[in-house]
Amino acid sequence: MEDSRDNKKNRFSNTMAFMEEYLNNVLNDELPFHNEEKNKLTYEVVSLARHLIYFGFYSFFELLRLTRTLLGIIDCRPNPGYAGVLFHDDGSGKNVRRSIHGMGQIMSTMVLNRKQSIFGGPGARGAGAGNALEGQRGSKDSIENIDLTVMDTKLKILEILQFILNVRLDYRISFLLSVFKKEFVDVYPMADADATTNLEHAATINLQHIGEQAEAMFGVGKGNSILEVDDEGGRMFLRVLIHLTMHDYPPLVSGALQLLFRHFSQRQEVLHTFKQVQLLITSQDVENYKLIKADLDRLRTLVEKSELWVEKKSSGGGDGKKDKKEKGEGASEDAPPKKEKLEKGNENYQKVKEILERLNKMCSTGVWKKQQRLLKNMGAHKVMLDLLQVSYDQSDLKMLEIIRYTHLFLQKFCTGNQENQALLHKNLNLFLNPGLMEAETVQHIFSNNYQLCSEISESVLQHFIHCLATHGRHVQYLNFLHTIIKAEGKYVKKCQDMIMTELTNSGEDVVVFYNDKASFNVMLDLMAESREGVGESSPLRYHISLVELLAACAEGKNVYTEIKCTSLLPLEDVVRVVTHEDCITEVKVAYVNFVNHCYVDTEVEMKEIYTSNHIWKLFEDFTVDMARLCNQREKRLTDPILEKYIINVVFDTIHSFFSSPFSENSTSLQTHHTIVTQLLQSSVRLLDCPWLQQQHRGQVETCIKTLAMTAKSRSIALPLDLESQISCMLSSSALNSLSRSNPNYKSSSRSSRPVAPSNPWDYKNIIEKLQDIINTLEERLKPLVNAELSVLVDVLHQPELLFLEGTDARQRCESGGFISKLIQHTKALMNAEEKLCIKVLRTLQEMLIRTLDFDEKGISLRKVLLQNYLFPNKKTTPKNDLAELGASGVEQERDWAAVAVVQCRLDREGGTKLFTDLVMSSKNDKIFQECIQLAICLLEGGNTEIQNSFYKLMMGDNKSEKFFKVLHDRMKEAQTDIKATVSVNVGEMTHKANEKELETVLPIAVGQSIAPAVCPPALPVPAAAEQREVEAEVGPAVTIMKPILRFLQLLCENHNQDLQNFLRCQNNKTNYNLVCETLQFLDIMCGSTTGGLGLLGLYINESNVHLITQTLETLTEYCQGPCQENQTCIVTHESNGIDIITALILNDISPLCRYRMEMVLQLKDNASKLLLALMESRHDSENAERILFNLRPRELVEVIKKAYHQESEYEGEDVSPREVGHNIYILAQQLARHNKMLQNLLKPQKNSKEGEEGISSMLNLNNRPLSQMLKSTAPAVVVEQDPLEYYDLLTSQIEIVRDDRSMEQIVFPVHPICEFLTEESKIRVFNTTEQDEQGSKVTHFFEQTSFLHGEMEWQKKLRSMPVLYWFSGRMSLWGTISFNLAVFINLIIAFFYPYASGQVGAIDDNLLLMLFWILAGLSVLCLFFQRYGLQPLTIALILRSIYHVGIGNTLILLGSLNLINKVVFVVSFVGNNGTFIMGYKAMVMDVEFIYHLAYVLTSTLGLFVHELFYSILLFDLIYREETLFNVIKSVTRNGRSILLTALLALILVYLFSIVGFLCLKDDFIMEVDPLLHLAAPQQNEASQDFVKSCSADGVSCTTETEALTVAETEEGPTSERACDTLLMCIVTVLNHGLRNGGGVGDVLRKPSKNEPLFPARVVFDLLFYFIVIIIVLNLIFGVIIDTFADLRSEKQKKEEILKTTCFICGLERDKFDNKTVSFEEHIKLEHNIWNYLYFIVLVREKNKTDYTGPESYVAHMIKNNNLDWFPRMQAMSLVVTDGDGEQNEMRMLQDKLVSTMKVVLTLTQQLMELKEQMTEQRKRRQRMGFVDVQGGGCGAQAPSAAGGEPPDLQIITRDDDLKHI
Repeated sequence: MEDSRDNKKNRFSNTMAFMEEYLNNVLNDELPFHNEEKNKLTYEVVSLARHLIYFGFYSFFELLRLTRTLLGIIDCRPNPGYAGVLFHDDGSGKNVRRSIHGMGQIMSTMVLNRKQSIFGGPGARGAGAGNALEGQRGSKDSIENIDLTVMDTKLKILEILQFILNVRLDYRISFLLSVFKKEFVDVYPMADADATTNLEHAATINLQHIGEQAEAMFGVGKGNSILEVDDEGGRMFLRVLIHLTMHDYPPLVSGALQLLFRHFSQRQEVLHTFKQVQLLITSQDVENYKLIKADLDRLRTLVEKSELWVEKKSSGGGDGKKDKKEKGEGASEDAPPKKEKLEKGNENYQKVKEILERLNKMCSTGVWKKQQRLLKNMGAHKVMLDLLQVSYDQSDLKMLEIIRYTHLFLQKFCTGNQENQALLHKNLNLFLNPGLMEAETVQHIFSNNYQLCSEISESVLQHFIHCLATHGRHVQYLNFLHTIIKAEGKYVKKCQDMIMTELTNSGEDVVVFYNDKASFNVMLDLMAESREGVGESSPLRYHISLVELLAACAEGKNVYTEIKCTSLLPLEDVVRVVTHEDCITEVKVAYVNFVNHCYVDTEVEMKEIYTSNHIWKLFEDFTVDMARLCNQREKRLTDPILEKYIINVVFDTIHSFFSSPFSENSTSLQTHHTIVTQLLQSSVRLLDCPWLQQQHRGQVETCIKTLAMTAKSRSIALPLDLESQISCMLSSSALNSLSRSNPNYKSSSRSSRPVAPSNPWDYKNIIEKLQDIINTLEERLKPLVNAELSVLVDVLHQPELLFLEGTDARQRCESGGFISKLIQHTKALMNAEEKLCIKVLRTLQEMLIRTLDFDEKGISLRKVLLQNYLFPNKKTTPKNDLAELGASGVEQERDWAAVAVVQCRLDREGGTKLFTDLVMSSKNDKIFQECIQLAICLLEGGNTEIQNSFYKLMMGDNKSEKFFKVLHDRMKEAQTDIKATVSVNVGEMTHKANEKELETVLPIAVGQSIAPAVCPPALPVPAAAEQREVEAEVGPAVTIMKPILRFLQLLCENHNQDLQNFLRCQNNKTNYNLVCETLQFLDIMCGSTTGGLGLLGLYINESNVHLITQTLETLTEYCQGPCQENQTCIVTHESNGIDIITALILNDISPLCRYRMEMVLQLKDNASKLLLALMESRHDSENAERILFNLRPRELVEVIKKAYHQESEYEGEDVSPREVGHNIYILAQQLARHNKMLQNLLKPQKNSKEGEEGISSMLNLNNRPLSQMLKSTAPAVVVEQDPLEYYDLLTSQIEIVRDDRSMEQIVFPVHPICEFLTEESKIRVFNTTEQDEQGSKVTHFFEQTSFLHGEMEWQKKLRSMPVLYWFSGRMSLWGTISFNLAVFINLIIAFFYPYASGQVGAIDDNLLLMLFWILAGLSVLCLFFQRYGLQPLTIALILRSIYHVGIGNTLILLGSLNLINKVVFVVSFVGNNGTFIMGYKAMVMDVEFIYHLAYVLTSTLGLFVHELFYSILLFDLIYREETLFNVIKSVTRNGRSILLTALLALILVYLFSIVGFLCLKDDFIMEVDPLLHLAAPQQNEASQDFVKSCSADGVSCTTETEALTVAETEEGPTSERACDTLLMCIVTVLNHGLRNGGGVGDVLRKPSKNEPLFPARVVFDLLFYFIVIIIVLNLIFGVIIDTFADLRSEKQKKEEILKTTCFICGLERDKFDNKTVSFEEHIKLEHNIWNYLYFIVLVREKNKTDYTGPESYVAHMIKNNNLDWFPRMQAMSLVVTDGDGEQNEMRMLQDKLVSTMKVVLTLTQQLMELKEQMTEQRKRRQRMGFVDVQGGGCGAQAPSAAGGEPPDLQIITRDDDLKHI
């Protein structure tokens, strides 16, 4: 084979050389596609290349080389990276011919040459640009102008690429297999065939090594992988594909996308294909393979040449099985057949027949699953299908036989193999003709394949029913119908309904019953004929099959079919047939089965069966047949059909009848008790037969149990011996079942098998090892598969990174050209390529909502791929880029802002339009689902822009009707689907429940001592498991509802009023009210259609609870906002929706709550939110009353309490029971406004303390000790908090004002963070909030909310730092200690400074001791009275320490203590205020913080520098005492005016100084006292000490003093001139003038009155006194005093306002006099300042998509800093009292209006009836007149009594009269 290929290859070598050379020339061409003629040639050359490749003339590496050339041709990018390298090789084209080794070099030359030419000739490029088609090198036309030849060339290149990827895949699979083989041979050498030695190291194949090699196959980048398609590590490949995707040629775009997806799922592809690999291990396998291959090849050629050997009629008619092409050929081929042709034909027939026989044999021998798979992999079915399509003459018997064999083969090929069935199902149309063989094949295709059965189309069924009607009543057709009803143990309800409908429509041709007398006799004859067995073609066989089919249609409790069946075949007819003596067993089997499924085991009660005698006749007949079966006890009867009939059919029917829930009402049971006894006796007798098989015994026993139960419950007396037999039987069966359920029972029986030695080279071992490898690969490659696909999302998201800066393609990508093209193309893909369409839709979803859930390996691969494709030039990818592309695998909190940007981008490029179009036009469920998911991703996070875009789209070109019709139909479909399946669920549940009762009741009834002890405990365990079994799988129609409802929810997210209304009413010709449909859906889901409100648990199970939750969420979203129309629509809907929602809250949804409590809690939570949404912002009580209609208040309160107590049981769940309880409590609060009883129930019970006090006060126990004793006698019980009290504390209410100025009350839960608000902050805010110009405090309060919220968050954080929290909590204590210490230190300094070490200057030691003891006694006394005990004690201790340690040391000790304490205080201050987390700027600005730091600094200076610094610390008193602070404030508050007045004083002093200087210089003579000389020669110690300290400071003090004393001895007391200079003058006037009471005159020289300047002096002194002293200084004092008074009155006014005015609304206390609500209640409950703060915090903390209507309104107002939502000068309690009367009046008027309307309606109806009667009468008169005229004009008399109407109606004759009535 190889040689011939080489020879052929040599023959074609010139062609190949030419082709490569030509392609290289094209590659090197400046504009490859600019010449139209050349384009055609290029196309042909590429086609040639494709054929050469397909024929395998290229080795893999040569293929890759060729690919690179082809990619180069259609690449659109010049690569500057190579521009600098000058490298010429003219012979590059010829060089390409051979040599894999030189491949790398050749490729580089090839690419380099091309790059050179691009950069070499910009001029040439410019010249070429004028052509119509500039081609692929850049300009935009390349994409927009379509030249079909060019496009086809590119398509061909894509085909080649696909082929190469296939080859690469094969290469990888072979590589893996060779690795496996090598490893296997290493572990199990061939020679070592002895199995036993090998078993020890059986599993030592190195899976790790294989896994590593598998991973290494997928190298990434230039250097790592020899398998990359281009030499840029795949970038060029991607670039080409992205560029091709932007073309306007759909096939090309699809091809490019296919390749793109394929490129990014290489690992997935390998995994998938490797799983499909089938190893041929034994030589037999290889033989088979070769044989099949040879046979199939021969068969293929024979089929292809079928025209030459298949005999045809000259007309070429065939039997309609031909392809059109063959028909044409048949018609033209008219030549008469020749002799040799005939012989050849016979030979060919023989060959085909032999091949088919061989293949058939192969399919039914050996491991047939393996053979089926082998045949599938080799495409045997395709050949067979082609063979079926060969046209032939109907009378050609040989060909008919071949066709029969073909069908047999296909039947065996797909038996029990779902993959093969699916393959044949694709060609179903081939089999849809009347042939019986075809019917059997189709039956095999659908057999036991649930998926195919449930997807079957109506046309297929109609075809078979049509065949029955037109081509004879063949059983095969019915068999097919029977097959599709039940698959994989599940009933396909859809098929049952369709078959039933078709059968009833088909008429008597198809549905043949022998009901009437004549046909009944026919049936008897037929039965008589069939005594020995019913013939295949007998009409009786058909009839039996038909009855069986009808029974099958009604199986599984299907109401619709049950009713139809009973109408087709009445019960009495059935009984007549079965009880007839000639009736044969086969007919009985069919008929009794029919009775069982259509009358007994039904969904609805069939009255007839329980009231009439028919069933009892049947039972009598049963006893006869049972007697026949037990005729000979020992010997088994040779009639298997009878045995089957009794054991399977009869017992099943008896069991169903007596265990049916409807039979309890049956009265006929009493009258027929003998038959019950007979049935029991016959059953027990049958059970005694030794030949009865074990599996049948179970059925008989069950039946006996049921009968015994019935007998007991209906008190039917049984014979004693029978009763003992039954009890005996039941006890033994109980023991048996126990031993069977014993876990060791099975294992012990199993383990006894001997282990057969196995050869390691046998099939099983190898396959197991292969499976191990597949598992290893799955494990290793699975995470990488997702990582690889995730990179595709990035490439499609930022395709511009593949192109060069500035190129046209890059600009297109950046402007969204690529994404919009992708989106446009997806629409086109919908019909053509669904799989690709789904892939694109999924990728778009991923683009929006990234889910990167893979491990470390996945993340690293993702990084490598991103680096390789998108960031190749950056050595290290910048962190932000990777972060943006989600390189971290850890799921962070999703950044919704970034998501919103992508959503809006996709929307701009047509994403919204895409999903709406696809939803409207898609027929494929998968595509529909992906569309809805895409819509969800687009809207996720509540993106308003997308909502508006969708709304505009819908409003635009009237799409809404079509779009909503699709959703509406889906909802309807889901509803019918649920109706169909839910009933089965309930039936089975009750059935199981009955069985359980049986199991528990019987042993006790029987009186066995063993059974009860053992049995009951075993029961509860399987309950949950059984419940899970019962849950019906939710069908696809219902599953799709969850995304649809989520989509509808997201449309209304953020309370989008437009869309909420739009979903209810679209203003089209036909409106689709999706709001009502959703409610209806909920109603049906929870089973209210069957009146099962109390049985919610039966309908809600694990598989549908999420769907119900979603429905509730969606309904909530419809109403919130509030959308009042939707609220009304839901509340007034005729279904039981509201009752179901209340039932969800009130009922325990058992059994779900037993094992999935969190789901139940979630349901209750959402149901309560929905009810709240329905009442949101309603001012009327209609909705609340409707909700309360079925809501029992006491139950509601019980539910709340129960939820509270459940908290301890379900810790750590997602849903906290207390939170759910809280929501229900809020609901109850809202409802309580409309229900007095509920209001009273919700009030928490008063604690019993008051009661105790009440008693003691009542008894007037003034004797205190006695009452104390009374109280203490009660045992101390740990009082558990009352749930209602707990919830009451955590629930607040506020009133807000809406846009329309209406007020609304909101009840809301307090956010947990609010408990961290400190009391200090509350007091501070309450006391310091200022009023604004309008007198409202709200503005200032609102400004502080952010700070308070921040403080709560900080306090919460503080709780996680226990040490800091401990210190912070005792801040005031540290402050007090600090102040006290400062006082003590200063007292010591004051008393003892300066101090000599060890001695006390001023106070004697004895005095100290005396003081110590006095203070100690005092402190003990104080401690006893619990006040001021610590200070005296501290002083005492300090005195003691002074006495012992000395003053200096005591001061150091106290100073250290003070410093440490102050540091602790600062730490706790920082802890309380969170200063450090505010940032440095805030820290510097924080005056308090700076103050405390200064305090610490001063303490440090006092400790380390000088003691006297401590004196400064006493100023802390100002900071601590508010009164003192106010005193200081009185100076500082009007500081400016004081300063200005002082400035005026200065100016005046200055002026007076000038006057003094100029005129009165000589009067300024001051007496001065010089320093006294201290005569004592020795200085006391203190002064010595001072001198010492001076000298230590380096100042010479002594010399100075000496000098002074000398000076003083020389001069006596003296006076000085004080105004020689102006400055001296100013200083004197300022100093003496302002200090002296009389002004400056007091200190000047006293002049004589004779002096000339005496009057001037008088004027000077007086003026100074009046102006400066009296006016200016008093001005200053006045300002200070006034300020002080102002401050005091302000404080009083503030206190007054706080006491008498509401903080929020500003209403005063007197407004609430004589009103229903007192002022205290108003400020505590209605307008509590902290509740408003809590609400603001709640709005800030809550996720915005979870807002209720009022919350989103307030959030919007807060965002805009608009405070209009705070009530101003109004309160609801005041409004309500005024409006109450009005409202009552309105309501009365409304009631009157309603009653009037009713009256009007009845009147209108009566009038209409009158009018109809009148017209009728007139017509009759006219007719009478007409008759009279005909009779000869004697119609003069009025036909008074002709009409026979009542006489009073005869008056009215005309319409006009009618109008006057």
